[in-house]
Amino acid sequence: MDIKTTEKTGPAERDEKDGGAAGTATTGDLDGAPDGDLADDPDTDPADELEDGLEDEAAAPAGKETGVGAGAAAVVSAALGAVALTGTWTGKVVSERETLVGQIKTSGSGTPAQQISEIYGDAWHSTALVNGAFALVALIVAVAVLVLPRHPSWVRAVATAGAVLAGLGLLLSIGTYFDLFLSLPTAGS
Repeated sequence: MDIKTTEKTGPAERDEKDGGAAGTATTGDLDGAPDGDLADDPDTDPADELEDGLEDEAAAPAGKETGVGAGAAAVVSAALGAVALTGTWTGKVVSERETLVGQIKTSGSGTPAQQISEIYGDAWHSTALVNGAFALVALIVAVAVLVLPRHPSWVRAVATAGAVLAGLGLLLSIGTYFDLFLSLPTAGS
């Protein structure tokens, strides 16, 4: 009588008497069922279940949305809304350019009121225009995300935050451009 033993931690060795079959116990050997009954059943084989799951994911309909694009647009709208409130490098450059142009225009013969308007007023207004443009783009993107249906709740929340920030930025930009919050100083003061 031959007794076969294998180590549980070592690699399976081929048995020459079994025609190259592995010398380890199978699930059929452990529960008393004949070999091959469980191996032939595809419902109990974890490898087959994994392959079936991967095939199902690959066969998913192309129209099924994951919300990645909408989520990215919502985050962009919130970021642009925040930028519209705090200001941008572009707005700073445009403001500095307007200041320089105002200094050139009024360098020799400008009155104090004209200097204030050309040097400071135009710079403030150009900064307000740039920030207002960022706010308008943020508002458009946020509203587009909110109007489109079937997005996860976090996407709608971020888009709502972007719309609120953009709306505030737009209001502040309009108020700054039309001197509603602070007026330009006058030459006599």
